[in-house]
Amino acid sequence: MTTKDIILIIDDNIANIKLVLDTLNAYGFEIVTALNGTMGIRRAKFVKPDLILLDIMMPDISGFETCRQLKADDEVKDIPIIFMTALSNVTDKLKGFKMGGVDYITKPIEVAELLARVKTHLTIHRLQKELMARNQELQRLNKELARLAHIDGLTQLANRRHFDTYLSQTWQRISHEQGDLSLILLDLDYFKAYNDSYGHLTGDDCLKRVAQRLQEVIRHPTDLVARYGGEEFALVLPRTNGQEASQLAQRIQTELSQLQIPHVRSTVNPYVTCSMGIASTIPQENFPSAIELIDRADQALYQAKEQGRNRIVLFNDG
Repeated sequence: MTTKDIILIIDDNIANIKLVLDTLNAYGFEIVTALNGTMGIRRAKFVKPDLILLDIMMPDISGFETCRQLKADDEVKDIPIIFMTALSNVTDKLKGFKMGGVDYITKPIEVAELLARVKTHLTIHRLQKELMARNQELQRLNKELARLAHIDGLTQLANRRHFDTYLSQTWQRISHEQGDLSLILLDLDYFKAYNDSYGHLTGDDCLKRVAQRLQEVIRHPTDLVARYGGEEFALVLPRTNGQEASQLAQRIQTELSQLQIPHVRSTVNPYVTCSMGIASTIPQENFPSAIELIDRADQALYQAKEQGRNRIVLFNDG
């Protein structure tokens, strides 16, 4: 069923309203009327018509002022307004267009002209709404694509690409502030053996559970948890020193142990555990660099594995 277009007529001349109303009713339009500008504004906000036919010369407020108020209201500002007037000088017409009107119909009204202008502007308005809706949907899709480009599909954490970008941007920002920056690299112990024992689907579920717990552990809105690759995760911690990062790593170990994910092939624990390497510094413009911070955290992670896994190592450059 096709929805009828709604047209609001604002005119203090009852005879004129009847002529327009009868004409448009005969062509299937739904008509709402108002006898002055104040009533017209109220009805426009209540009904949200598709088009407004507005007389200029009215007793309470003029059509120009009525138009100005309608165009200043976010609820109804996009509704097209056609002026109906006996005024014929160019100055008045320019004033109407400046106020936001889209067209004029000259009184006495000719039925053919009335129908032509009404149909034309209803079509334009409909096409504009469709275009706006499509643009909004396109913007939504673009935002979603941008989000997906930075998200790991399995864990819904930031992916490696976003991690690299975020760490670089954070490094630049913190270097100007002369604040602390820490990085934790986390690796699930013997995860290949876990997949071999339980299967990759169970392995994926394990990664998702760990990712969710890591996301819950971070403390600040600027902290970032990312899937670094495979069974490795990375935590970028702005304004966090080495001691604070170590405390967070200890909490991660506690939280992971509480998940109690069975791991029969682990040689360090009957449940899934992790090894973590931490690097912390005060970023400088040139040295050290974000890449150096990753390398230090990676060295600390290697040491944690060499020392028997299921442990935390803070990089020490001394």
